Amino acid sequence: MILLTYSDNTWTDSFGTYLNTDCLDEATKSKLTHYQSLSESGVPVKLTRTFKRFGNQRLSRTNVGVEHINPKPIPKKCIGTYVLHADTGYTDAIFSGTDDLVEVADENVINFIHTESVGLRPRLLKMSDIKWKYLVRSIIRGKNIMMTGPAGCGKTFAAKAASEALGRPDFYFNLGATQDPRSTLVGNTHFSKEDGTFFTESLFVKAIQTENAVILLDELSRAHPDAWNILMTVLDPGQRYLRLDEHPDSPTVKVAEGVTFIGTANIGHEYTSTRTMDKALLDRFTIIEMDVLTEEQEVDLLTQMYPSLDSNLTASVAGIANLTREAVKSDSGQITNAISTRTTVEVCSLITDGFSLEEAAEVTIYPQYDNTGGVDSERTYVKQCVQKYINTDADENIFNVDSDQTTPF
Repeated sequence: MILLTYSDNTWTDSFGTYLNTDCLDEATKSKLTHYQSLSESGVPVKLTRTFKRFGNQRLSRTNVGVEHINPKPIPKKCIGTYVLHADTGYTDAIFSGTDDLVEVADENVINFIHTESVGLRPRLLKMSDIKWKYLVRSIIRGKNIMMTGPAGCGKTFAAKAASEALGRPDFYFNLGATQDPRSTLVGNTHFSKEDGTFFTESLFVKAIQTENAVILLDELSRAHPDAWNILMTVLDPGQRYLRLDEHPDSPTVKVAEGVTFIGTANIGHEYTSTRTMDKALLDRFTIIEMDVLTEEQEVDLLTQMYPSLDSNLTASVAGIANLTREAVKSDSGQITNAISTRTTVEVCSLITDGFSLEEAAEVTIYPQYDNTGGVDSERTYVKQCVQKYINTDADENIFNVDSDQTTPF
């Protein structure tokens, strides 16, 4: 926090910068006038400004709603919006204790969200502008975010991309893969002859103490309910602490300023081990639903990742995936899950390594579908979808040039 003092009709801080009241709304200006009157009458008034960081940019104070007298750069942790607090040190009928005056959304932050951030979205992330901006804005504002959508649609990739775009430190925890939530989220008790019994904190404890960190809680919908219970106080905006033991008097670790939690969840009955998430836990999140790619978007993505692949083959892979997605949306009940983008990327990767489309489908697509029922099985239906795109007269030279691509899915 930065302390401001009132003198000569101006609120000035120790850096020699003064508060630009033009950026405040009328209600806040009215409150400031009240505090100014108190100060002039001899009542002790402290006005402090708390900055909230976003990104790793260095902005001038003008950009966060104050103007220069003696220009000095803002520390990195002070970039973003700020909150004004006034402590009158006394009680009256109108104001008492600490009164939150306003959270100022400076124009630079708004411009970053709606303009600059779009240019920082990776080309391979096929996410709509509005959802990308919503994701970036939610991180900047310190919201807990739940990314939902089918497996392989890019939830984790989107979360990591937004963290990188904002220059935030990030931590990854796959909660669906752990059988011991307390060990992952809190730590372990050990014993040795030399040291006796001692406790070691988990990486998660370090993560929540890292200012402005983005903490990814992957597969939260598959996590053990014990993990949900541990996270309740961590995710609650009014609490924001981790209790190191189940005993009510046990030590707690406070979540650092600016930390954002992003959970991912596969929603749908086709996902085994997925639990119905506790309503109290879900209420702690802002929900962002990831869209399944259209056929055109799928072609665009695969073309960017594998530019050397024949365009007809790329279109075929996207077309097969789209057929399964349309079938899932229909009332026919022929299949219950669609081919994911993660799978189409793997199919194209195999083709670049010399596999035919039919061979790639054999090892990546068909095993995902039940073979029960013979000709009426899900697998038979998907095989028919693939056969529609098998070109027996395809040119053996399916490449234009060599390709070496990495996959985000």
